[in-house]
Amino acid sequence: MQSRDTELRESKQGMLAAVKHFPWRNYIVYIAFVGVFAYFAISLFDQGFMTTGNLLNIIRQTAIIALMALAMTFVISTGEIDLSVGSTAALASLTGAYALQSGLGVLGGVVAGLGTGLLVGLVNGLLVTKAAIPSFLVTLASMGAVKGMAMWVTDTAPVPITNATFNFWFGSGNLGTIPVLLIWMVVFTVIAHVLLRKTAFGRQTLATGGNENAARFSGVKTGRIKLLVFLGTGLMAGLAGLLYAGRMNAGRFSFGEGDELSVIAAVILGGTSLFGGVGTIIGTLVGALMMGTINNGLIIMGLDVSQQMMIKGLIIILAVVFGRKAIRK
Repeated sequence: MQSRDTELRESKQGMLAAVKHFPWRNYIVYIAFVGVFAYFAISLFDQGFMTTGNLLNIIRQTAIIALMALAMTFVISTGEIDLSVGSTAALASLTGAYALQSGLGVLGGVVAGLGTGLLVGLVNGLLVTKAAIPSFLVTLASMGAVKGMAMWVTDTAPVPITNATFNFWFGSGNLGTIPVLLIWMVVFTVIAHVLLRKTAFGRQTLATGGNENAARFSGVKTGRIKLLVFLGTGLMAGLAGLLYAGRMNAGRFSFGEGDELSVIAAVILGGTSLFGGVGTIIGTLVGALMMGTINNGLIIMGLDVSQQMMIKGLIIILAVVFGRKAIRK
């Protein structure tokens, strides 16, 4: 009898030790997402939260943020940050719209929009790597400059897009019941995950953020890595601008306004360290979905934009706190 009691006690202690040492922080975003989704599903069930139309709407609202967040994961993993993605998306939507209006066709519009994003990313990357200016200051300045340019070239007026093919494939189309935006999100999530986890570039990105000096002595061209990740955020911001334009059938200077907050929140919530060296693409996707779910739920609840922004700010603070504690451990 005593032997059996001893076995039960040891078994209980073993289970408690397993629970205590389980890496909960690695899965906090998934647990939080399930909790947030369940809360809104229950509390807003009679207001249509769980309808197919609303769930697809969450996907549409999340996809563009998720695409920019995927690229931001690489930037933050190197220990840098890019605050200009929202403004870049707006300018890209306008240059793409102007190219379409000028008769350059879908290809011309896509090249113009993506080229705009790449140009902004190149400028940001060169200023960070060659001029050694902190990325926070560089991208804060470019955020204002790019937004001002977007307002100036259009005199704050929208630029309509009437090309049905462009509008279908870049935002507003559906393949059956599946939004085209969902396809864009899934495809680039797979690409980004493979790039970060299965390639030398991904390993060098994490090494650069983990310890830049050690990475440099190990032969990693850290300046080149940082330039490439800024080109990546510029490219994805350009794509985001095209998707905004296609979804709304117009280019506008106001597209992407405040997106940098949601993008950074999604990345940090997903488990990427704000201090570099740790990054996860799947976590970023779930973080973006959680942000989209929260936004959707708050809108259904009747909260205005200012209240939503305050909640987003609080979420970012909490995410940074959890991230800092994880690093200390």
